[in-house]
Amino acid sequence: MSNSKLDEYLQQGMYGAKQTKPDERRRFLTTLRERVVIALTQAQVLKKGVEPEVTKLMDENVQAHLFLNGHITYSYLSKYIKEAEKRNIEFTIVTNKDYDSELGLVLAHDHAIDKEDIYLSKKPVVTPVQMDEKKGFFSGLGKWFRKG
Repeated sequence: MSNSKLDEYLQQGMYGAKQTKPDERRRFLTTLRERVVIALTQAQVLKKGVEPEVTKLMDENVQAHLFLNGHITYSYLSKYIKEAEKRNIEFTIVTNKDYDSELGLVLAHDHAIDKEDIYLSKKPVVTPVQMDEKKGFFSGLGKWFRKG
């Protein structure tokens, strides 16, 4: 065995097998971005209730795997674990001692799906408000200070 192969063998023995894209795997809770169906931030996981879009995507992707951030208290993760168990979706709680991902939940396949928009986005519905419909605190004070 040559020295380079021996060094590589020893390195794998001490540190484990080499991984592709280790930074990406840390961020996406051990999986790769190309496999992700949906990803929630820690703040989104901490919100009360289960995000309806996540349950919808769980229904559509029952072969996927749910990865949960182990730095989040179990009481917040349990609601998503229950939803996964209802659908027989396997889950893993991932705790990386060296890195705390900003993501709290990742639903992913074991193969690439290359979904473009993987983040839950709550875009507020903006409706135009007419000036006379506004009823703020100061709206009633105008009648007291009008000239005339």
